[in-house]
Amino acid sequence: MMSTPSDIEVSYDVGDDFFALWLDAGRNYSCALWDGDDDLEAAQLRKLGYLSDLAGTGPDTGVLDIGCGWGANLHYQASRRGVRRMHGITLSPAQLRAARDRRIPGATLWLCDYRDFAPEERFDAVFSIGMMEHIARPPDVRSGAHRRIYAGFFRRVHEWTRPGAAFALQVILRDRVPRDRADLVELKWVTDHIFPGGMSPRLEDVLVTAEPYWELVSLRTRRDHYRRTCEEWRRRLRAAEPTIRERWGDRRFDDYDRYLSTCVLAFARGYQDLGQFGLRRRDAP
Repeated sequence: MMSTPSDIEVSYDVGDDFFALWLDAGRNYSCALWDGDDDLEAAQLRKLGYLSDLAGTGPDTGVLDIGCGWGANLHYQASRRGVRRMHGITLSPAQLRAARDRRIPGATLWLCDYRDFAPEERFDAVFSIGMMEHIARPPDVRSGAHRRIYAGFFRRVHEWTRPGAAFALQVILRDRVPRDRADLVELKWVTDHIFPGGMSPRLEDVLVTAEPYWELVSLRTRRDHYRRTCEEWRRRLRAAEPTIRERWGDRRFDDYDRYLSTCVLAFARGYQDLGQFGLRRRDAP
């Protein structure tokens, strides 16, 4: 269970300069929230603002970001919400270095598996943006062990928080099963080559396993927003094609073009969805 450090290296430690060519300036590697003719930068800031409202962050809020990536959300919390106490954990050494290089005021960053995290303080607000996809591996889903794993995750987050805490969770969801064999082949290729060890939960998996620890306050699905995000990432990747082929080789460009094209297809055809959950900690009466 849980993606291994070597899995995470395949997914995220392939060159910060490479990701900078096609992600937004803040390096958010997750679904943006679009409005009209936004550019990617504005749409990603809108997403962070929406999730911050779900988490209720402000200057006196103790914040935990599980799977903090390159630190985009922590930087937003410090610069836009005035948060002064933040912790971020990640399994990616490259992302950890990049996040530390941002020198985010008030942020403490850890290279840590969430199962080993033992904070000395309790948090008022928690974020998990695109991390839950790495908790259960495909064999766990096939064996039925995934719900036990998800429940353990929600239990741990509950233990790390104060009474009344809020949890903003954004996660890709598995939805319709493809009937087209070619689509199945492409989806499996992405799982094996870009996100080995990863598996998105289904909507009901999240609802059932969170319920003993977290009350659902709000839920929005954003399938079209993620399709548009992937289309923009692919547009930027293709605009940088000569640079990518020269610096990282033909395979790097071809693999990521195939990956992003598959993502566009998966969200367009409803094989995948995107859930934004506003959760509130259940407390003993």
